[in-house]
Amino acid sequence: MSTTVRGEPRSSRRTTGLPAPLVPLAGVAVLFLVVPVLGLLVRTPWTTLGDVLTRSESLTALRLSLVCASLATVVCMVTGVPLAWVLARGDFPGRALLRALVTVPLVLPPVVGGVALFTAFGRKGLVGGPVFDAFGVALPFTTAAVVVAEAFVAMPFLVIAVEGALRGADRRYDEAAATLGASRWYTFRRVTLPLVAPGVAAGAVLCWARALGEFGATITFAGNFPGTTRTMPVEVYLTLQQDPAAAVALSLVLLVVSVAVLAGLRERWLTTAA
Repeated sequence: MSTTVRGEPRSSRRTTGLPAPLVPLAGVAVLFLVVPVLGLLVRTPWTTLGDVLTRSESLTALRLSLVCASLATVVCMVTGVPLAWVLARGDFPGRALLRALVTVPLVLPPVVGGVALFTAFGRKGLVGGPVFDAFGVALPFTTAAVVVAEAFVAMPFLVIAVEGALRGADRRYDEAAATLGASRWYTFRRVTLPLVAPGVAAGAVLCWARALGEFGATITFAGNFPGTTRTMPVEVYLTLQQDPAAAVALSLVLLVVSVAVLAGLRERWLTTAA
């Protein structure tokens, strides 16, 4: 005979609320994450914000960051979406190893990523060396190097998002298209890609935001030449050494972009959670 409380079987009661010990720890985590952002807002020199943001150095760095991040996202889209499809739908030996290699830039220190890019695309690199010897073209310390560095660190965000969307998509639509005589390429373009379009869009936005905020690999592989490789994060770092208040003002721009990205992905996250 089951024990009852106020006429309700114990087995039918649902546990509600949060474990008491977890609440203060969660509060500490929230403070740890939120207080630095609040500090940035509190320390922003609002009276001189317009002057700082409209300086020629700031505008040039911001424009370069937007252009390079957009180009890096295009590179990631063109190559990362096919890679995500291979990881999600392919069945071949070494797929787990390939997935691990693709996600390495997520955990690799950005400066180490810049050094790795040098070993691959520098004048004496595995690829850059033969190219330089044959054509006299060097990639490091150019605007193209900024795009390459940003794409290197940002592509895993796109691949992971698109791969997850592909794994969650109903493959019966692909099978139905195949039974109707559609080729695999046609099925991918007209059936699979539209199904995972929200995941692709979310991955592209995350990729763009990560590229916009890249610092370590960029300054290591591309340097900090004004108008050529000095992006907004590099400008913030250099300004911090001379004018901390102005660096806070410049950081606010990247904070606003980050909040805008989160707001843009809110509906995507809610839909996934539901």
